[in-house]
Order: sequence, then structure tokens, then C-alpha cells
Amino acid sequence: MSQRRRRSLAFLTSGVLALPLLAGCGAGDEEGGPVAAGQDIATTSRDRVADGGVVRWAVDTLPDTLNTFQADADATTARIAGAVLPQLFVLDAKGQPVANPDYLEKAEIVAREPKQVVLYKLNQQAVWSDGREIGAADFVAQWRALNGKDSAYWTARNAGYERIEKIERGKTDLEVKVTFAKPYTDWRSLFTPLYPKQVTGTPDAFNEGARGALKVTAGAFNLGAVDKKTATVALTRNARWWGRPAKLDTLVLTAVPRADRPAALAAGKLDMAEIDRTGADRIALAHRDAKAAQGAEGAGGAPAHGPGASVTAAQATMSWAIAYGADESKAKEEQASRAANAEAAKKYADEQNALRTFAVRKSLEPAYTQLAMNGASGPLADERVRRAVARALDRKALAEIVLKPLGLPAKPVGSHLALAGQPAYADNSDALGGQDTQAAQALLADAGWRRGGKITEPSGAKAGPEASSEDDGKTPSGPGTGNDGLYVVGQDDERNGDERVGSEQGGDERVGDEQGEAGNPADARPAAGPGLSPALTVTPLAVQQQASLLAQAEVARAAADPDAARDTAATATEAEADAKGAPVREGDGAGPAKASAAPAPAKQARTSGSMLAKDGKALSLRFVLPSGPGSESLRAVGERIAQMLQKVGIQAELKKVADESFFKDHIASGQYDLALYSWPATAYPATDARPIFAKPEPAADGSLLVEQNYTRVGTDHIDQLFDQALGELDEGASRELIRKADARIWAAAGSIPLYQRPELVAVKPSLVNAGAFGLGAPRFQDIGWKKSPAAKEKNAKEKK
Repeated sequence: MSQRRRRSLAFLTSGVLALPLLAGCGAGDEEGGPVAAGQDIATTSRDRVADGGVVRWAVDTLPDTLNTFQADADATTARIAGAVLPQLFVLDAKGQPVANPDYLEKAEIVAREPKQVVLYKLNQQAVWSDGREIGAADFVAQWRALNGKDSAYWTARNAGYERIEKIERGKTDLEVKVTFAKPYTDWRSLFTPLYPKQVTGTPDAFNEGARGALKVTAGAFNLGAVDKKTATVALTRNARWWGRPAKLDTLVLTAVPRADRPAALAAGKLDMAEIDRTGADRIALAHRDAKAAQGAEGAGGAPAHGPGASVTAAQATMSWAIAYGADESKAKEEQASRAANAEAAKKYADEQNALRTFAVRKSLEPAYTQLAMNGASGPLADERVRRAVARALDRKALAEIVLKPLGLPAKPVGSHLALAGQPAYADNSDALGGQDTQAAQALLADAGWRRGGKITEPSGAKAGPEASSEDDGKTPSGPGTGNDGLYVVGQDDERNGDERVGSEQGGDERVGDEQGEAGNPADARPAAGPGLSPALTVTPLAVQQQASLLAQAEVARAAADPDAARDTAATATEAEADAKGAPVREGDGAGPAKASAAPAPAKQARTSGSMLAKDGKALSLRFVLPSGPGSESLRAVGERIAQMLQKVGIQAELKKVADESFFKDHIASGQYDLALYSWPATAYPATDARPIFAKPEPAADGSLLVEQNYTRVGTDHIDQLFDQALGELDEGASRELIRKADARIWAAAGSIPLYQRPELVAVKPSLVNAGAFGLGAPRFQDIGWKKSPAAKEKNAKEKK
């Protein structure tokens, strides 16, 4: 394992939970510019929020552990910790850390020389749920558990704690003095969350004691029952809480898969849930249908979308004819099918009626999607090729595919290390350059790639790291199954890329339409109608590839059975002679020397056409994308990227893989050329982003230690800039070093930030101070139900 200790940041398909939001001033308020999209949480003053009530909030899974410092901690772990444990610093609406007055009166650097010293002055009312004051003993126990010196503690992250030299009590019990052995610019990241010493005091308590329960807490809520049968975690109002009391009696976190959330919302099982584009479109359609019904007398019945909506009049007539025809067996089968379809349509219509009671609140997540390029081997090991790929991309057009139909700002992300609004943000993309087809072509030519070059490799060979790979989805795959899983952009019946896929100018290739109209959810199947991004046609492996594979099989047979090889060779010679109309001479296919080996794999006498080739190989890149539900927009972006690359002569082969294998079997293992996945934004880029961009180190066995740098692209200079930023206590100077590191990351072209991810949250309209939190995060005690008009009038009378 690498010696570089790091915070766990892996983020591929799940959301990111930021920590509670508080108003306050952070350093560098003017830096980073405005946020790309503000919060959409129905901000309401506490006096207009009712006391009491329950809110059911969807989460992806029940947590395997309640200890955020363990390897299997997840977003639900972090959400629970944010509500029940001390958060010394929290993130404001711009993603900046600010001191939390519920726990801190003040925290500041009081000495820089000879060593950095930070003094924490704790809120004198802050106590654990057992009545004990929060104090230095809790800080010391957490430091010892996380500093990496005791391997008995099973920790997944300890960045920063290893830089601490000692922790002492200050002048009073409410003061904690932390002395650092090495200066640490991200000191605010430490002790959030802060666990009681009962959890961190011993390895056994740390490793096992906080996995399923937290006996001692100190937040606006207490941890109630964790019920695996109902897949819920209950958070109850903390009666001993010294701050402003929670408005809700209970906050119930309910595990519901994202694909099932629209149905769960409609069934009344949830009050708030983050949803994907399909869910958002269903709610939009429900509101549209409700308005249409209000304006049309007698309107109602099944909606013009959903199950059965794509059935034509001719198909319906044919179905009726079969169901009531003379063939009893077919009639019975068709009647059963019609009954099932009718039930599905009714269920869908009922759900749509219920979904019209929800609103969708929208912002941009604290995370960005990037195009990753594997620089370990193949064509992308050449920086010029990576830079050419980047210069071929119209990043704004790619952002618009995902964000414009949602009414969200579609500005490309300009930094790998921060998002717009955060102090460290600056658009450093000029270090690489924007979209420029001629520049991309010049870079490829300089790297030796030429159009119309001869291709001598066996047909179907790959230029990238996956020379042989099969679809790892759950359905059968391979030629003839209709599920090859491989989409080749620029290849059409051996034309070598001369045919273009999709339109370049005409047609709307975005996911969905801008207004979300016409009953065509963007994430629905193609049968749902227009408004979807064009699907690429599955390309067969073709006769050339088949011939090559057969020839390779004969090589294997010859090695195993020379006699069989001679027979095969003789048969082949006879067949060739028959085709030419010439007689076969005796012994022509049976000589002991010449017939002992089968023919080598065929090297086709072909050229690359309009695509690029070098050293007999086509410039073909394996582009890996997840195949599961909720990834439709990602796949649409991948298809558009492939079309952009085709214009400069690069052939992209889109490989759809099962969600469960996407990261483990492809990204982490390096079995890809191109891939789309996301990283979370962080308030502490010097600490959190370093392992993502660190230069891979050779291991003793010859492999690479990549940490979280799955592109395998890094430089010593980038590492040095991170190290300098980490030890720079002048915050402005540290941020400037981060910006310089980002510019070098752009120049290395290992990954290209594309767009900030959309955040869509379905909520009951009367639920306030909750929804799409953007770069900020929930202030749990302020979430609640808006007072009814009658309650407001009663309160007004009572005040008089």
C-alpha cells in the first residue's frame, strides 16, 4: 500500500453528501466567483416552520457502519453523522468551511513558528448525550485512532492527523490546543465529525463498537432505531440539545433504490428523495396532465405516455383480433397479455395522479463529470494523443446535453480541484486549450497517426489496453445474440469510418427536449418517442473478423493435432482449387513440411480510410460506459464524444458494462481507454485531491501504485505543487499553488472536466429548508413543514 495516507473520495455512481449548512463568513469570499447554481430549498425562517412532524427522506442504502472513518462508510453514514455528531466546521452555500457556533466559539491558528498551533475554544454548553462535556479527551482519542501509528485501528482515511505532534488542554476545560509537527493548511478538515472517546478510545470500540449503533451522540438529533426489515433509520429530536431545537420530531432515512423512488413517492412512502431524470420527467408530466385536465371538460383516463402509450391503432386492432379470434391458445395468451398491460397502465396512471402533489427542486451537485483517459498504455500513453482527444471536444455542447433540458446553467467546469464559487476555483482550461479540430489533427499527425494508413493487424484488434474483452453484463453476449455490447462509431460494413454516425448539424441530439414536453421522458426506452438522444446502431464484427478468428483457431488445432491440420489444409487447398476451376495435384496439400502448420491469422490488405492508423494499427479506443438505469444521460454524452472524436479520425468503440463491474473491473483495474465518471468537490483540495492526481509509483512487483489516480497520468511537478500547498499556512498562497497544480493537470490531459452534475430532488411543496442543497448542505434542525395559514393567524393573535 502506498505511504500516502488519504481521505476516501471514490465517487462513481452514488451522490455526495456535504455537511450541515450555516451562515457565516469564510476566508476568500470574493474568490472563486459566484456559484454555478444556487440552492433550491424553499428557504423559510424558523418562525414560519411548524413544530413537530415526521419527514421520510430517501437514501441509497442502510449503512454498513456508522463510523465515517472506516472503509465501508457511505453517504448514508455521513448523513447520519451530520445530524447526530459534532461538526466543528461546516460548509456554507459556496462550499466554504465555516466555524459551527453550536460547537465552537472560536478556532484559529495562534502560532506559526516554530510550529503551527491551533487553539479551539468550545461552546460551553456543548455536551454529549450522556451529560459529559465535549473536551480535549475526545480530541486526543480521535487523533490517536487516526494518526496511523497503531495498526490495530482499521481506518480508511487519516490525512492530516499524522501531522499532529500533540494535543493538550488549554487554560480551561473548554480550550483544546493542537500542535502540528508539520504545517497543515487544511487543519479545518480535522475533527469533523468528532466522535466521543467511547468510540475512538480503543481499537475494539473503534473497529466494532460504532458499526451498528452510537450510544453517545451530540447533535440536534439522536440516533434511534436502525430497522433492517423496513430499511429505515430513525433520527429523533435531541431533548438535551443546547442550540435551536429541531423542528421535526423524527427524521426517517429510508433506503429506496433510485429506480424505485417515483413509485415510492407516489405510494406515500417518502416525502423527499433525490431522483434521476426519468423521475423528474414523470413529475413534470404529471403536472402538465393536471393542467390539461383542468382546461378540458371530461379530460381524464390513461395518460398519453407510460405503458402502452406507444401502441399504434393498428397494433391495438391486431391485439383485439387475436384475443377474440378462433385460435383459442393464442387468444388466451393474448388476453393475459392485454390484462397485464391494462394493469400496468392503470398502476402508472394512479402513480401519475399521486406524483402531481410533488415538486422538483433543482441545483448542481458538489461533483463534476469528467472524461478520463488511461495513460498507462496504448495510444493514450502519448500525451499528444490525449491532448488531441481533449481539443476535439466541444465541452459546452456536452454540458448542454445533460443540463440545458433541465433548465440548469450548462457552463463547462474549468477546474479539476474546485467548483465555481469555491475559493480555489479558477478556469485553467486555457492551459490545454479549447475545442480546435485543426489543432487536434496537428497533434495526431505529430504523433505519427495518418489517415488512409495501411492496417496489417488482424481485423478486430484493439489499439488500447483491452485487446480482448467481452461484455460483462448479465445477459448473453457475443455475435448472434443481439447483445454484443460493443458500439463502433465511424465503422459501417467495412467502410473504415467513411460513414458518419448521427447528424453533425441537424436534429436535436440532446437528452430530452428543453421543456420536458410531449410525454417523452429522456431516460425512457426508445419506444417512448422523440426527444431522446440518437442510439448508435450495433455493428456486427463482420466477415473479416470471423475469418481471422477461424484462422487463429486453426493455428491452435495444428499445435494440438498435426494430422488434423494436414487434413484441414488439404481440404482448404481443394476448396481453393474448386473456386478457381483448376485441378488439385496429388500431394499439394499434404507435404510433411508445408502442411504441418495452419495459416497465420490473416493480415488484411486494407487501409484506415478516413480514420487514423500508425504502424499497421488503427487508432481505435475502447470507451467504457455503465449500462444500468440512471446512466442514460451519461451514455448520451459518450455517444456525442465518440462522434466528436470521429471528426478528427479517432474511432471510439462504446462498451456498455454492468454497473457493478464498471469501477472494479474496468476503471480501477485500468481496463479501458476512455471512461466517464465523477469526482466530488471538496473544500480541502490540497488534502483530498492529491491522491487523485498523484504520479503513480512503481511497486516492488513491477505494478503501479496509483492511489486514486485511475488515469495513471501524473508528474513530479504536480506532486510538488500539492505538497507545497498542503504546508502553506497563508491561505491565499496555498490556493494559488492549488490553481497552479490544476493548470499542470490540464496540460497533462489525463482527465477533462465536462460539467457539474445535476441535482434533482422531489419534495412535498410544504416541506421547507430542504431540497437541492448545491454546494452547501442541510441544517437538519431547520428542516420542517411550513405552517398552515390558520396556524399563522393563531400565532399572530397570541403575540397580540
